[in-house]
Amino acid sequence: MVAVVTGAAGFIGSVLLKTLARRGPAVGIDRRPFTAPPGATAITADLLDAAADVRAALAGAQVVYHLAGCPDVRDPRSDVAQHRYRDNVLATAAVLATVPARTPLLVTSSSSVYGGTRKGRPSAETDPLRPRGGYAQSKLLVEQLCEGRAQAGGSVTVLRPFTVAGEGQRPGMALARWIDAARNGLPLPLLGGPQRSRDITDVRDVVQVLLDLTDCRASGVYNIGTGVGHTLAQLAEAICTVVGVEVSTIMALPHPAEVTHTLADTRKLRRAIGWVPRTDLPVLIARQLASARADRPVTPEPESVPAGQLTGEPATVAP
Repeated sequence: MVAVVTGAAGFIGSVLLKTLARRGPAVGIDRRPFTAPPGATAITADLLDAAADVRAALAGAQVVYHLAGCPDVRDPRSDVAQHRYRDNVLATAAVLATVPARTPLLVTSSSSVYGGTRKGRPSAETDPLRPRGGYAQSKLLVEQLCEGRAQAGGSVTVLRPFTVAGEGQRPGMALARWIDAARNGLPLPLLGGPQRSRDITDVRDVVQVLLDLTDCRASGVYNIGTGVGHTLAQLAEAICTVVGVEVSTIMALPHPAEVTHTLADTRKLRRAIGWVPRTDLPVLIARQLASARADRPVTPEPESVPAGQLTGEPATVAP
């Protein structure tokens, strides 16, 4: 079975492509140059350029995983709205137009479409969607395009991953930034306060979920999360323990698009594949720390917190 992964140079995409290549022929597509693992073919191209090799790969695949897109809720670029529309919405439309209706197509959306949990109840796939900010709104448009394919009788599975962590995580994500800060004795900025919480999912589990959903021919919308929330204070303490240093934290105002809590309702996923991810935070952080030491040995510049965004006194988190 030939599998195609868009966004193959990205965080989840690179892990997925490596796993697929061990199972059979695989093709990775990304506009950033990358080296394909053994058993896979790399195509460097933009999905909107309509390159012949991209069209042939998407049209001839037995399964397509569309992970390419413009990530980051906090992207500071002044023209980020254009990037999100192009790379999330238009790129998805191009993939939908090229992949045959009968071909299983799995498309990554985001848990951000929920706008956070309400009253502590996990977010279920049937909940009303209340996206906050441009990133979440672009992902809602992606889901609407996928719904059009489904209504026309096409095969499509929409995935809503919650916070994904592990080796290779983008440097701008909280765990990656905090690990670098801890390694260099810098304070960990807790955006919004220590009691905010996130459902953290191991990237390896995310990839296995994608494969299992493919194997059981699932369709529709699925959360990918653990159903367990971790407060920012707990995450900071876990990092302290793994890094083996005493780290101070500092409170900072969050980005307006960030939500207070995220938590996945995993019942539908369990019914489909028979299991749900379980994250061992110390093990996950240790893997990510080892990767960071290998990939970023040079001390980074201290992260600046915009003036007027500090709240409260720095607090020490015991290791």
